[in-house]
Amino acid sequence: MTVPDLPAVDVEVEVLIVGGGPVGLTARVLLERWGVRTLLVEKYGKLSPFPRSRLVNTRTMEIYRQVGLAARITDRAFAPEYGRVRFRDTLQDRDFATAAMIGINAPIPESPVTGVLSSQDRLEPTLLAAADTPVRYGVELIDLAEEPEGVVAVLVDHQSGEETRVRARYVLAADGANSTVRQRLGIDTIGPGSLADATTVVFDADLDRWCGDQPAGVYFTAHGMFGPLYPERGWAFFVPTPEDTANADWPDLVSRALGSDIDVHVDVERVQHWTVNASVAERFRHGRILLAGDAAHAIPPAGGLGMNTGVADVHNLCWKLAGVLRGWAGQGLVETYEPERLPVAHQTLRQAVANSHLMRQAQDKRREQLQNDDSTSAQVEVPWSERYFAQLDLVLGTTYHSDAVLIDDSTPPELSDTGTDYVPTARPGHRMPHLWLAENRSTVDAVGEWFTLFTPDPAFWEKQKAAPWPLHVEALSSEHTDVCDLGPQGALLVRPDGHISARWRDWPPSDSALHDALTATTR
Repeated sequence: MTVPDLPAVDVEVEVLIVGGGPVGLTARVLLERWGVRTLLVEKYGKLSPFPRSRLVNTRTMEIYRQVGLAARITDRAFAPEYGRVRFRDTLQDRDFATAAMIGINAPIPESPVTGVLSSQDRLEPTLLAAADTPVRYGVELIDLAEEPEGVVAVLVDHQSGEETRVRARYVLAADGANSTVRQRLGIDTIGPGSLADATTVVFDADLDRWCGDQPAGVYFTAHGMFGPLYPERGWAFFVPTPEDTANADWPDLVSRALGSDIDVHVDVERVQHWTVNASVAERFRHGRILLAGDAAHAIPPAGGLGMNTGVADVHNLCWKLAGVLRGWAGQGLVETYEPERLPVAHQTLRQAVANSHLMRQAQDKRREQLQNDDSTSAQVEVPWSERYFAQLDLVLGTTYHSDAVLIDDSTPPELSDTGTDYVPTARPGHRMPHLWLAENRSTVDAVGEWFTLFTPDPAFWEKQKAAPWPLHVEALSSEHTDVCDLGPQGALLVRPDGHISARWRDWPPSDSALHDALTATTR
């Protein structure tokens, strides 16, 4: 990882973002809101035309709500009734199992937003248009070297062949599962690695007769998986990659999976071969170079966790970078990124692998029925009941443990039996619970490019010194104090990423309590 005899650099920025998928584009939006100068480079010449990720979960939509994008994303996404999975022998057959995607198919009381089904190629243009900082397509990072106060990266423009040297205070690598940056750093990965080779066939066909009155985001069949791509048109067929891809008759393969009695024209538009990977990087940070998204963790697609985990990565990281760059935080704050997000990546990988097993269980039960000539029997009960892979706690219940969280003496909450394992809590390290502050204004909306102090007594806490940190004080009504376990003068200090960094149940221990907590959180 050396660039010998470097001449003067051509460009200087505060953060160089490598990778123009949803994770890199989201980082660009977040950093622009902090006033951070960025340059994003993407080795491909344009946005990807393939659907790839197709689920924007509840937590990610909360993040997009904070930056003013949730309504735009929802307007271009599927209606909530598509938030369902259906299992069929072929697409024309009746369901033998079905389940709702909790947090997608209908509003939930734990969040002010509902997740959506929206293909990645529809999400990315929205993210690209949401910021004005420079983006260079067809430009690839080919080398980089660390300096005491930054990183120098060598970029090559694939069209002109021109090389550019960029000096950045930090490099944020979101350049995919085969990350060039990670490989240059010599960071290994942990996990099973390559699980399977898969193919996505994007096609158009009129399937309303079999799906119009039974919408779903995913139809699992014995021959592969189908998913509608856009509300107005388009389908994707996901299948294990056949041995002879060069001679594969894709329209015929899709038609057979649709069912022998379905006589429709299948217009294949694009075919993409890809690898299902399952791994987590050993480290997420090397000095001033940080990994995020698939560069940090390759998550199998079952449950739609991969992209969403990457968005949560940069939501955790960008405010920390901004704090250091703007002088109100020390380098130690950036160092909390890895201990906070690395455990989440491992937990998410385990859940995604478990999701794959759960889907196979439903299909295995169906095969048993068919082998026993019992195809007319009752539906197969999906093994995760009505909790769509039981992942609501994973996306809303994430807990951070690091020097940027000041623990208290509270005990963990008990799990509920209300159809989800997620239990809102105001313990330090947890996401601030969603509580309505006013009509259509949530505690989620009060969080932004600042720390937020939630308290029943704003006048009392506003007397405490908070400079140089950006801080807003928000009043909590008495009806919310029990949920947050606060007394009349208690308070919650919430970080810009929405996670609680400190809690005072009642009177603070000193007049400098707030200043001391902010100092400890950001040192």
